[in-house]
Amino acid sequence: MGYKVAVVGATGNVGREMLNILAERQFPVDEIAALASRNSLGTEVSFGERTLKTKDLDTFDFKGWDIALFAIGSEATTTYAPRAAAAGCVVIDNSSLYRYDPLVPLIVPEVNADAIAGYTKKNIIANPNCSTAQMVVALKPLHDRARIKRVVVSTYQSVSGTGKDAIDELWNQTKGMYVPGQEVAPSVYPKQIAFNVIPHIDVFLDDGSTKEEWKMVAETKKILDPTIKLTATCVRVPVFVGHSEAINIEFEEFLDEDEARDILREAPGIMVVDKREAGGYITPVECVGDYATYISRIRQDSTIENGINLWCVSDNLRKGAALNAVQIAELLGSRHLKKG
Repeated sequence: MGYKVAVVGATGNVGREMLNILAERQFPVDEIAALASRNSLGTEVSFGERTLKTKDLDTFDFKGWDIALFAIGSEATTTYAPRAAAAGCVVIDNSSLYRYDPLVPLIVPEVNADAIAGYTKKNIIANPNCSTAQMVVALKPLHDRARIKRVVVSTYQSVSGTGKDAIDELWNQTKGMYVPGQEVAPSVYPKQIAFNVIPHIDVFLDDGSTKEEWKMVAETKKILDPTIKLTATCVRVPVFVGHSEAINIEFEEFLDEDEARDILREAPGIMVVDKREAGGYITPVECVGDYATYISRIRQDSTIENGINLWCVSDNLRKGAALNAVQIAELLGSRHLKKG
């Protein structure tokens, strides 16, 4: 016997990817529902070889359903997630709404699988921010070996993290640079994204950081270790899919770059591609559609006593969102629900 699974926000980029990954990983589904707003009612989406028509989220009854994967943003989640949870359906939420709630576990299965037991408090599990998810997968095995004191991370985040309108804006602005009369002014972003980088993701906070940067700090502390100090600069770049991060790590004790490389090679969810030659590293274009978090450019930082630098790349629609949600569902099933 398998699970009854609802995908909420099935017509969006992440929702469609959730359906793809559920099918690819052969998650034991007895029944699947693709839910969306009334405006998208009847839109067709793919689930493996099958085509599903979306159902109206507003009138959907979650009673008797096992798991709901939410990808609809915080505002709508405020309404529908408690409704699903109260009906006995476990919510795995991709928005930021519940990430910082002490009664809701924030899970990256390779990092803090045991914390999932806390889902019973609200029947809700939170999925972390895309930039945090790939980073903590890389940090966890190194932290286990040498204990991390401080992390300095600069992100290079693709436009798919913003959504379909941002993908369209990058595409149309790029074309408009070469076709007179088809120039496209910024609307999704505050400045031109084509052939540019924008050091601004989410809203600005009083201390000068952005909400995205704050999320990386708060989520790393909750998922991995509250004692880790972290500072982030988050940047939007003209890449369609795939987030990249330059990560500088300071440890409590010395960790040799060769040992770090060996540790990462053996760690779950990670692929190391690290040759010191032209092309001996991974870029966002190469990670699209893959499950792995790729690590390259591993090297000692000689400016501090116990430092390592590395380059981290992952498909943000997968490990940064849909894949991690499905992995949470797999973990929930194997440890707690035990069906399928």
